[in-house]
Amino acid sequence: MNSSKKNLLSLMELSSEEIKAIITRAQDLKRNRLIADPQVLKGRTGVMVFEKPSLRTRITFETAINELGGNPINLVSDMIGMGSRESVQDIARTLERVVHLIIARTFSHRTVEELAKYSSVPVINALTDEFHPCQALAFGLTIHERLGEFKKCRVVFIGDGNNVCKSIMILCAKLGYDFTLVSPSKYLPPESFINSCVDIGNCTGSKFDFTQDLKSAVNHAQFIYTDVWASMGQEKEQESRKKDFSPFQVNMQVMSMAPSDVFVSHCLPAHREEEITSDVLDSKNSIAFDEAENRLHVQKSVIVHLFS
Repeated sequence: MNSSKKNLLSLMELSSEEIKAIITRAQDLKRNRLIADPQVLKGRTGVMVFEKPSLRTRITFETAINELGGNPINLVSDMIGMGSRESVQDIARTLERVVHLIIARTFSHRTVEELAKYSSVPVINALTDEFHPCQALAFGLTIHERLGEFKKCRVVFIGDGNNVCKSIMILCAKLGYDFTLVSPSKYLPPESFINSCVDIGNCTGSKFDFTQDLKSAVNHAQFIYTDVWASMGQEKEQESRKKDFSPFQVNMQVMSMAPSDVFVSHCLPAHREEEITSDVLDSKNSIAFDEAENRLHVQKSVIVHLFS
């Protein structure tokens, strides 16, 4: 195994400077798309191993690999039976001898950790139950486009303390952004994770708050974020979660409590009229589809980072 090989499993692995560099490069790649794309994957192949359904993740990674000069392969997990038909270790050791990049979208975060452990080629976490680093980076680029530079801002996440929420928490901690999570107490991220983010924030100037008071949380928000109440794999909890989270819907009443120029985002797909209403998602304040587009550019930037 190549001990110098770089991976992206969560944003915890990246320094503040690396995150800023990835976002800055992504902005340049977006401005110069198809004109000055670095051909870092020329003559190389990237394989995508997905256990979960995907629209944005698959199409943006496949396009990213193409535009960086590489050849993408989509390997549906049912074809290989990762962890059942064949061990993750054996799959990693096979893929490393054939391809140059592994992109994995899995349920267990342990799966991508094992892929990275036993593979000598870079591994990118394209979503696990624990983290969604590329989504957070896309949000970071979208913030950067609105504010310019890396100015301090206030992000309010309304909903479940899930993989997207945790990744955005790390992003805010690393970049010195203030972060508030509005959620029922039983859906907060683990205390150890919160403490880690707070420790980082103590060095960068990021402040964290956890509350159930929507009005006070959004009163000074610059960015409001939400996500589905039941993530993939939590379908059996859907009804109980719907009951618990219904008071935390992002709707026009919530928007009326926030500054008129607040931005609203969602990682998509959205369950319209559940966690967010259509009039908010389709409003002039919404940046959700800008963020979806930005997945392409940050993922290209991540790949360049891993191969540099």
